[in-house]
Amino acid sequence: MSPCARPRAEQTDQVSETEGNRPRRGELRIYLGAAPGVGKTFAMLDEGRRRRDRGTDVVVGLVETHGRAKTAALLDGLEVVPRRRSEHRGVELTELDVDAVLARRPRLALVDELAHTNVPGSRNAKRWQDIEELLDAGIDVLSTVNIQHLEGLNDVVEGITGVRQQETVPDEVVRRAEQVELVDLTPEALRRRLAHGNVYPEHRVDAALGSYFRPGNLIALRELALLWVADQVDVALRRHRADESITDAWETRERVVVAVTGGAESETMIRRARRIASRAGADFLVVHVLRGDGLAGADPLALTRLRTLAEDVGATFHTVVGDDVPTALLDFARGVDATQLVLGTSRRSRLARLLDAGIGSAVLQGSGAIDVHMVTHSESGRRSGSTARGALSRRRRLLGLAAAVLGPVLVSVLGLPLRATLEISTLVVGHMLVIVLVAMLGGIGPALVAALLSGALLNFFFTAPYHTLLVADGQNVLALAGMVVAGVLVAAIVDRASRRAEEAARAGTEAALLGSYARTVLTHKEPLPRLLTKIRENFSQDSVALLENRDGEWHEAALAGTHSSGEPDTEVPVTEGIVLALRGKPPAAADRRVLETAASQALLALRQQRMAEEAAHGRAMADTAKLRTALLSAVGHDLRTPLTSIKAAIGSLRDTSIELSPHDTNELLATVEESADRLAGLVDNLLDASRLATGAVRPHLDEVGYDEVASRALSGMDGREAVAVDIDERLPPVLADAGLLERVIANVVDNALRHGGSGVAVRASSHANQVELRVVDRGPGLPKGAADTAFEPFQRLGDRDPTTGVGLGLAVAKGFTEAMGGTISAEDTPGGGLTIVIALRAAGNGAT
Repeated sequence: MSPCARPRAEQTDQVSETEGNRPRRGELRIYLGAAPGVGKTFAMLDEGRRRRDRGTDVVVGLVETHGRAKTAALLDGLEVVPRRRSEHRGVELTELDVDAVLARRPRLALVDELAHTNVPGSRNAKRWQDIEELLDAGIDVLSTVNIQHLEGLNDVVEGITGVRQQETVPDEVVRRAEQVELVDLTPEALRRRLAHGNVYPEHRVDAALGSYFRPGNLIALRELALLWVADQVDVALRRHRADESITDAWETRERVVVAVTGGAESETMIRRARRIASRAGADFLVVHVLRGDGLAGADPLALTRLRTLAEDVGATFHTVVGDDVPTALLDFARGVDATQLVLGTSRRSRLARLLDAGIGSAVLQGSGAIDVHMVTHSESGRRSGSTARGALSRRRRLLGLAAAVLGPVLVSVLGLPLRATLEISTLVVGHMLVIVLVAMLGGIGPALVAALLSGALLNFFFTAPYHTLLVADGQNVLALAGMVVAGVLVAAIVDRASRRAEEAARAGTEAALLGSYARTVLTHKEPLPRLLTKIRENFSQDSVALLENRDGEWHEAALAGTHSSGEPDTEVPVTEGIVLALRGKPPAAADRRVLETAASQALLALRQQRMAEEAAHGRAMADTAKLRTALLSAVGHDLRTPLTSIKAAIGSLRDTSIELSPHDTNELLATVEESADRLAGLVDNLLDASRLATGAVRPHLDEVGYDEVASRALSGMDGREAVAVDIDERLPPVLADAGLLERVIANVVDNALRHGGSGVAVRASSHANQVELRVVDRGPGLPKGAADTAFEPFQRLGDRDPTTGVGLGLAVAKGFTEAMGGTISAEDTPGGGLTIVIALRAAGNGAT
């Protein structure tokens, strides 16, 4: 959901506005619902009528009322563009007439069911692609969609409802809409509306209430819709704040950030912050700052434990890099729109806190609108033994400069009263001590100042002639010069040690980052997106993308952050055709080496991802080879059996030495016919299995009724009289290939007759946008835990007769059903037996 490109007033005629030299693109507004029947189409039509009353040129491109009288009443007075009619396998179907709407060129078009799949042969496969054409032509569009139809949530919805949606729309299509409006209804109200017949016809109400529209399903779907919309609003807010350069925290959504050092108190900090976040109902984030100055060197094992703990308590773990810890913490907190920041009280001694107030004080002073919690813990006042000294900060150099001036002056003031009794060497030792202390505190610069000032003071006050810069004794000259040289040498050693400490600390930081990247590539399920996300967080970038040059054009192989057009701010070449592109403030020059290594890790992750795809393809090929091998081993016996029976019967008929009665002759002929039928069935299943294994099944979907197909499938079947068919003719048709569906039903019923004994029942019911056919038997059923393997090829679960088939019947049925976009499953029959459930999408009954 993105903000409008610019405000504008509604107009009644001209739709070809231009922005500069570009034609105006239409705006898309989507009404999103948690389930069918919440009132999305009603809200869309109501908005269309409101705009029409305000003078906007409005037409109805396509609206599905589904027989709902109140919805249909809103169409009165609105101009409706006739639908495009097309014939598919003898059935007339209607779709949105894109050409007619483009020729009419209204200001606003109402087009229902964004995720709808068009009739085969249409100019676009999906309705959302039709809508894209209208938008490109400058026509505004209102549309509707349910949360279960978003591609990114398809598996989540399937886990909730047990139903996999076949009609989906890419999430990005919905996110690009200028407005997404949630049409909300409580589960209780929706079930009442359903029970009153305001959603589905009466004969479908009971099945719907007992399946898709169960209270738990509706509560979960409603929460999913609310969270999705909230996330999109949050994305739009962050984009607006970035565009307007707003850094102050807006308390639109509570977010609690806790900073951890990796020390012994960190686990306590995370748990206490979790309680703060829980009471506020807030998002929870854990952040650790890696410093390059050597003042923070957490144990990697400790950080691993903290990362695991963060995941256990429902938090996300983040790592940022910054020499200035307070600034890094506040930058991160503002970057994620945190409203509360949790810090631990200082582990330093009171004396250290007197000299430097510390991180907590600096964060408090710069926090602005962010609430800061200082949490006490058992480690307060304890200095960590693992903390290392590092590079000389600007503050230390300033203190050293002050000491370089005050120290020599203080020694000289103390020595003046004793000038007559003290040897010059004693005073030189005192000044040397000051120079060494200054060098340790402030480095070479302040130490050089202290050495020169000490030499001048000793010369001026303590060597004859006094109060001049002349030196009468040559030995004193050597002493003063030696003192200055010694002071400079000591200062140089201290400064060099500090620089080496800084380099070691930065190397440790780089090693920690690179180790984290390597762990991500080696252990994460989807390493490339996660790796780019870490790089974006570590270096405070707006977005990080891995670009790949294909056919002279750059394409995003992966992206972390918000996509934006234009040239990236920083590019790190990986290979000739791959670049790591960063958008945001340019990283420091010292970080370039880490970025180059990280880019190489990203390339490794990309190759690993593609190798996984190739491996999956290889496994599919191996499965196909395995199927063929099993096929050859199975047919050796199962094809031979009917052939042997046929040959024996024909041999008896042709043997002139045997006198056969008419009854015996008929029995032998019946044996030939029965064996030939069995052989034909085996060959059909083998051919079907081969087609499925090679992906050669191409169903031609059409509107068909279960009652008609089941009647054809059972006609002529042995044992037909033992099958009770109870299929209501008023049930909606399903989208299926009639021939494939007939084979599915025949195979499932034949399996039930052979293994389930007498008393097989075939029933059908509908709910939501599916119609289910159930084949019920009262046989021994399946062994415990065998339901998952019942549809695998060459299975004879519960079949003790090894001559009845190659075990492909249910496998072929499963393959054909899934090829038609349906599902097939096995469940226990109450009271004993097996029930096979075939579920297909209802024709013309897309959810609204």
